[in-house]
Amino acid sequence: MSQLLVIEDDPDTIAVIQALLGHSGHDVVPACDGRTGLRMLHEVRPDALILDIGLPVMDGWQVLERVRDISDLPIMILTGRGQETEKVRGLRAGADDYLVKPFSKAELTARVEALMRRAGVASWAEDVYDDGLVRLEPASRSVHVAGEDVRLTPTEFRLLNTLVRHAGQVLSPAQLLSLVWDDPTGLSPERVKFAVLRLRRRMGFADPAESPIEAMRGVGYRYRPPAEQGRAGVPLSSSRQ
Repeated sequence: MSQLLVIEDDPDTIAVIQALLGHSGHDVVPACDGRTGLRMLHEVRPDALILDIGLPVMDGWQVLERVRDISDLPIMILTGRGQETEKVRGLRAGADDYLVKPFSKAELTARVEALMRRAGVASWAEDVYDDGLVRLEPASRSVHVAGEDVRLTPTEFRLLNTLVRHAGQVLSPAQLLSLVWDDPTGLSPERVKFAVLRLRRRMGFADPAESPIEAMRGVGYRYRPPAEQGRAGVPLSSSRQ
């Protein structure tokens, strides 16, 4: 039996989804606001997520961004916002499907079944990264560099998270635009360059030569863990890396 997390603030919609998908053999776990939904996500580790956009406390866009920081979990947006720009935004931000309310019961069931068929086992990267220099906790979005708390913008956090999860691997500007920015349309490689410069400064590295984020001229950027730089470091704390 697959487990579906539904983050939706309308109790009638939740009741319909529970009855419909429960009848199809799915275990539906409801959450009525974004913050509760994120907490349930960590507790339940569902097979897929059905997400409303107009949520209290934390809206669906914020939830989608947080989920994509830690997992490739299949996500369907279920919302009353049917404008094409909203659909494009949702799909580019990492949703796998977008269904507009009101929806037919048959269509919802078919789309969920298709979502589950396309989905493999979701991978999670929410475990703490700690190499002795950088400690990054996706669940709380906290970052420490050399023991000091560092405050990053959401984009800077995604950039650092992407680089450390691919430690030692060179990522091209095009790859970083795709992985880090919700909507890379119209963004140039220069955007990556300036974002890396800001990230280095926030991490306390005014001199690029001292930064663990290395620019490979004409190729891209890579994160060098302390062990690669000749400094004593510790491995990733996650057993799933």
